[in-house]
Amino acid sequence: MKPADISSLRMLRRARDRIDRDYAEPIAISALACAAGYSREHFIRAFRVAYGETPGRYRTRRRVERACELLRSANLTVTEICHLVGFTSLGTFSTRFAELTGMSPTAYRREAARRGGPAPIPGCFALMWRSGLPASGPGNASLPEKPPPAAGP
Repeated sequence: MKPADISSLRMLRRARDRIDRDYAEPIAISALACAAGYSREHFIRAFRVAYGETPGRYRTRRRVERACELLRSANLTVTEICHLVGFTSLGTFSTRFAELTGMSPTAYRREAARRGGPAPIPGCFALMWRSGLPASGPGNASLPEKPPPAAGP
């Protein structure tokens, strides 16, 4: 396959950046290909030539990298982490994780704890970071923007 031109590389880079940004979202490879101006099959081939792996494999690797971070730093279950990083099946997550790291997610967490490191982030904070804070509404008290004026003498 011949090397891609600058315009093609720019479109492939945008697709890769989108995978990096939205790694947990269920973005179809065909949607990435369409946005880059390729057919699905041509996109997969061009991505592999440019980056050394298929877009699906790249996304899986990015998801596992994010899972490693969460396993080291967040107090969440393996299942919660599996879903946070975009896998829908715990079995698939565990299999892909072991393929890329050489150990199961539980063994990885145990080994990271043995080596030491920062205290785990409480799971509720990690989940809020992913889903955002609840919106203010009738049931949620909100602070006034300015305190009321003080009573004069």
